[in-house]
Amino acid sequence: MKLSKKGEYALMAMIYLSFNKAKSVTIHQIAKSEQIPIKFLEQIMLELKKAGLLKSRPGVGGGYSLIRPPEEISLADVIRVIDGPLAPLNCVSKRAYVKCPQEKCCRLREVMLHVRNAIAGILENVTFADICKEKK
Repeated sequence: MKLSKKGEYALMAMIYLSFNKAKSVTIHQIAKSEQIPIKFLEQIMLELKKAGLLKSRPGVGGGYSLIRPPEEISLADVIRVIDGPLAPLNCVSKRAYVKCPQEKCCRLREVMLHVRNAIAGILENVTFADICKEKK
């Protein structure tokens, strides 16, 4: 797993929304606060909305907000939407598994499985509520 700049910005936007969970927030507010290019953020927010993590409300007083409470959204949920599987190799992925012809004799597979489990073990168990608590 490699976290892209897009993935990093998505996490930053979700943290901002988690701190403001009671209200809708505009893209301009997020972009200004988190110093994210607005056009890039628009693409990210649409992807997160399409994935069912965000909802939007048009018009005055509109903006984006979380669909579920921050306690129910893990860092892994967002990373998978933006950057894909957490596994470093497809043959050890739970959600994007691809059979490898060398799977039974591959000496890397076992190590990469441990890497995948360690990464997933952390990112699936840290929610945006946890991040917000740490920052206070």
